Amino acid sequence: MMGKVEKDWFPEGFLWGSATAAYQIEGAAWTDGRGECIWDRFARTPGKVAGGHNGDNACDHYNRWKQDIRLMKELGMKSYRFSTAWPRIIPTGSGTINKAGLEFYDRLVDGLLEADIIPFTTLFHWDLPQALQDKGGWVNRDVVVPAFGEYAEAVVKRLGDRVKHWMTHNEIPCFIGQGYGDGRHAPGLNVSKKDLNNAYHNAFLTHGMAVRIVREFARKDAEVGLVNNPLIPVPLAETPAHEEAALKAFVRIGANLAEPIFKGAYADWWLEEQGADRPDIREGDMKLISSPTDFLGINIYSGVFTEPDEGPLGYRLLKFPTGYPHLALDWLKPVPQALYWCVRYYREHYGVNKSYISETGCACEDARDEKGRIVDLDRVQWIRNHVKEAHRAVREGLGLAGFFQWSLLDNFEWAEGYLKRFGLVYVDYETQERIPKESAFLYREIIRSGIV
Repeated sequence: MMGKVEKDWFPEGFLWGSATAAYQIEGAAWTDGRGECIWDRFARTPGKVAGGHNGDNACDHYNRWKQDIRLMKELGMKSYRFSTAWPRIIPTGSGTINKAGLEFYDRLVDGLLEADIIPFTTLFHWDLPQALQDKGGWVNRDVVVPAFGEYAEAVVKRLGDRVKHWMTHNEIPCFIGQGYGDGRHAPGLNVSKKDLNNAYHNAFLTHGMAVRIVREFARKDAEVGLVNNPLIPVPLAETPAHEEAALKAFVRIGANLAEPIFKGAYADWWLEEQGADRPDIREGDMKLISSPTDFLGINIYSGVFTEPDEGPLGYRLLKFPTGYPHLALDWLKPVPQALYWCVRYYREHYGVNKSYISETGCACEDARDEKGRIVDLDRVQWIRNHVKEAHRAVREGLGLAGFFQWSLLDNFEWAEGYLKRFGLVYVDYETQERIPKESAFLYREIIRSGIV
C-alpha cells in the first residue's frame, strides 16, 4: 500500500496573476488623442509583421477593460501586470500630457482595486512614440532620456497613490537588441555596434531614472524593479561542476545588463571587448543606473543546457537536437528548470532578495473543439511544470514572491501578428468574444488551492 503523498503548498500571500502589454491588447490606436508609436509604423511596413497585422484593434481592451477585470476575478487572479502606453499619455513623447490617456489608466487601476486585484504597472513595454524615434529614438540620449523622465513622472504622479508595485522596463534586450540590433522588431533598424551600446546605456539610464521617480512621487511603501529576460544556462546535471559552469555562463552572457544595474559598473573585460564601441558614459551615469531596487521581474520562456568545458570560458552551451520538443514557435523549447536556476543565480550572485516570475507562457495551436472548448493540453503541461519549478525556488527560500502567466488574453504577438496565441483566454478577433481555455481553469485551481 502506498503512503500518503505530501503536497507542495505555496505560502499564503504568494501573488498569482497574469500579464499583458498595452500595444498588444488595448486597440483604440487612434482614439482619445493617442499618438503614433513605433509599432504602428513598423506594422504598416510591408513584410515586417505576419499577415500584415497591426495593433489598431487588438483585443479592444481599451473599451472592454471592465469585462476583462471580471474575467480575471472569475479566474481567481490576485494580481495583474499591465503596461501604460507612452503615446497614449504623451502623444509626441514629450510635452503636452493627454488627459484622456491618464484617465483610462485611472479607471483601470480603480477597477482592479475594487475587484481586489493588485495592480503591477510597467512603465515601458516597447511602444516608443514615433515622434521620438524620428529624432533617433533610444540611440539619442539627449532626446529619449529627458522625454522618458517626463512620461514616467506623469504616470507615477497620477497613479502612485494607488499603485504599490512598479516595473520600469520590460526586456531591454528585446526592444534594444531586436529593435536596433537585428531589426526583427520595431523600429526595425540595424545600427552600428557603438550606437547599439549607447541605446542599451540610454535604456539603463531611464530605468534608474524611473526608480528615482517612483521613490519621489509614489506612495511611501511603493516597490520598484526591472523586468529582464536573460538567456538562462541550465546545468545538464545537478553536480557542483555543472552548476559552476552554468553560473559562469549566466554571468558572462548577461554581463552587459546585469553588471551595471546590480554592481554599478560595466565589467572590465566587457569594456575591453567593446573597444572604441563602448558606450559613452558621463559622470553620474553608473550611480543612476544602479539605483537600488526592491525586486526583479524575470521572464522565462526557455533555457539552454550547459556543461563544464576545459576551454578558457569554463563552460559549453549545448545545442538542442532536432527532435527536442517545441511549442508553436520554434524558439519555445520547454526547459522549465530555467525558472528555478534563474531565480537562484540572481539571488546568489547578484543579491536579489525578492523576485517575481513576471512572465512565462507559450504559444500553442489553440482551436475550438466540437463543444466550443479550447483543450490546450500543451499549455496545461507548461503551466504545471513551471509552477513546480517556482515551488522549488519558494521551498528553498530564494525570495520568489509571485508568478504571472503570459498572457491573460490572446493578443497581437509583435512580429507574429495574431497568428500565435499565448492567452489563458481565447479571443475571437472578429467578434471579440472571450473564451477561457482549459489552461485557465487549471491555473484557477492552482491559485485557489495553493497546491502544485
